[in-house]
Amino acid sequence: MLETTGLRAGYGRGPDVLLDARLRIGAGEIVAMIGLNGAGKSTIARTIAGILPARRGTVAFDGDDITALSTDERARRGLLLVPEGRELCTTMSVQENLTLGTVPLPRADRRRRGAENLELVYSLFPILEEKAKQDAGSLSGGQQQMVAVGRALMGSPRLLILDEPSLGLAPLLVKEIFEVVARLNRDGLSVLVAEQNAALAISHSDRAYHIELGEVAETDGEAEQRSLLRGGTLGADGAETPALDLPDYRAMGRRALRSG
Repeated sequence: MLETTGLRAGYGRGPDVLLDARLRIGAGEIVAMIGLNGAGKSTIARTIAGILPARRGTVAFDGDDITALSTDERARRGLLLVPEGRELCTTMSVQENLTLGTVPLPRADRRRRGAENLELVYSLFPILEEKAKQDAGSLSGGQQQMVAVGRALMGSPRLLILDEPSLGLAPLLVKEIFEVVARLNRDGLSVLVAEQNAALAISHSDRAYHIELGEVAETDGEAEQRSLLRGGTLGADGAETPALDLPDYRAMGRRALRSG
């Protein structure tokens, strides 16, 4: 569904943050991008969404080169971003924020599809229907994240990009949001998750990419993912050499989400 090749991007006149980044997302997949803060995860997400222009390389969506397309043109094709920090219109109501998400829909069909999508969002996040007339800025951080995800869903995405969805949220709210993402994925939505919490991201994804200092490497199976979570490396013989004798954070992450 999506592939980036040789992607380079940066900010202003500064150096490249991405260094020939390459990743792919198949239809119906949940793919994780894991890495420390500042590794380049948000830069990739913004470049794919068209918010940040690519300095070199290509972004292809459904086989079409969309590198030169604007953010709104990409959104109309179904490529939608839930940005880090949510970026809501805090003095507008919850429902008004959600309605803004219908802009990528065809104008002639916007009212009907917008009503259908609003019903979906309220079924996924019932608390938002209860608070529909409240200013978005009056909600908790977790509820605001629900609004941000719901706003993207209002545009009928085919590929949903989530940039640090767990940032600053309580575990129960993180669990609820990731359960919604899993449900949407089961219904066919493709998802790219940029997440600093490696255990959380890997436990909810089909594949994962590890990003470090702007360079992207796809993890190769369970052993390598486990090694990355421990902060170690894999040798040529496949044997793990952990940096520290740490617990299995992937299993811990799954248990924590199950228990809340």
